[in-house]
Amino acid sequence: MGKVYVFDHPLIQHKLTYIRDAKTGTKEFRELVDEVASLMAFEITRDLPLMEVDVDTPVTTAKSKVLAGKKLGIIPILRAGLGMVDGILKLIPAAKVGHVGLYRDPKTLQPVEYYVKLPSDVEERDFIVVDPMLATGGSAVEAINSLKKRGAKNIKFMCLIAAPEGVDVVKEAHPDVDIFIAALDEKLNDHGYIVPGLGDAGDRLYGTK
Repeated sequence: MGKVYVFDHPLIQHKLTYIRDAKTGTKEFRELVDEVASLMAFEITRDLPLMEVDVDTPVTTAKSKVLAGKKLGIIPILRAGLGMVDGILKLIPAAKVGHVGLYRDPKTLQPVEYYVKLPSDVEERDFIVVDPMLATGGSAVEAINSLKKRGAKNIKFMCLIAAPEGVDVVKEAHPDVDIFIAALDEKLNDHGYIVPGLGDAGDRLYGTK
């Protein structure tokens, strides 16, 4: 059964305050999202397997540990998820990056896949799907569906801010997926926005309306 992790690290919570602030401009907002993604990546990679190697220090030969070569993939949900990718790559630069593009059908209001590009060795990789917001949960569920349809076995979902309703939707649709959140907010409003939230992450990242 997948677990939900809410990060309470002081640096994450401090930076999240400025991400929420409506007065924070595009440049600073983008930098803060990047920084929080790096801090979250530090936590989300805690269980990566290690192997022991011999290393020659300036003094002697020592046994030390390196990553055991686990293949990772980062999958941003377009477009807002792109704002979190570089922050993760700073810590794990060998990870491959795929993309999932979704749009909302104007009649059904359900997310529809329009673009998917994944690393070729899907079945061998652990994937981290990233999106700043987990609101209704529809996009996250469909993005994870897209990966599973193509053979992905091990998937985690990472976001900055989530509504309880969205968390419940993802847990029900994908009980095997762990969810990593910087802040679990109060609720969704009548327009599907997270309260208190941070507004539209894509618009704030890219200066659009």
